Amino acid sequence: MESKTNKPLPMLNFNKEQVSVHSVVTRYQGFFKMNEYSLQHQLFSGDYSEVITREIFERGDAVVVMPYDKKLDKVLLIEQFRPGALRGDDSPWLLEFIAGMFDENESPTEVAIREAKEEADLVLCNSDLQPIMQYLSSPGGMSERIHLYLAGFDSNKINDGAIHGLAEENEDILLHLVSRHQAMELLAQGKITNAATIVGLQWLELNYLKLQNT
Repeated sequence: MESKTNKPLPMLNFNKEQVSVHSVVTRYQGFFKMNEYSLQHQLFSGDYSEVITREIFERGDAVVVMPYDKKLDKVLLIEQFRPGALRGDDSPWLLEFIAGMFDENESPTEVAIREAKEEADLVLCNSDLQPIMQYLSSPGGMSERIHLYLAGFDSNKINDGAIHGLAEENEDILLHLVSRHQAMELLAQGKITNAATIVGLQWLELNYLKLQNT
């Protein structure tokens, strides 16, 4: 039983109104952008913090598409080189789900449909897409929000081992059609290290029975 003197604080009662942004200065502008924020925020005590400075990587938002054939219980993974993985000791070629960043004035479903065609030659429409969740990939230093979608598809129409991607974007993408069980084995073996793919597969493992019964 909880002590009456140690009741937990209410959760998520603060919002943007409890943050005072004094300045935003762009420190780098290239393909991505780095902004320096000077701000104060309310503390749980009711006081306000001192003025703090934080650099935020303004990468933009992205969509992740998890293709799942519920009839055959299969998922489509893609394999491609990722320079951000070079610092580690494992391979910089990662197993992932289809993903891409927003172009100007695009909706999340438009991004999903475009990227599925470009990266896997997979033709989707709005009715194939089911939103799963949105989440912040690394909010301590990056503003990116991920829009994760489930995509129903017919795995018989996929050429396992095919190579796709846009040459002008230096994409070289290999398709892997695997069972859900095989995908979970790869995850357990540490062969899937991409955060969005891990989140998607864990969600699928919790929900595949409901999907198969609809």
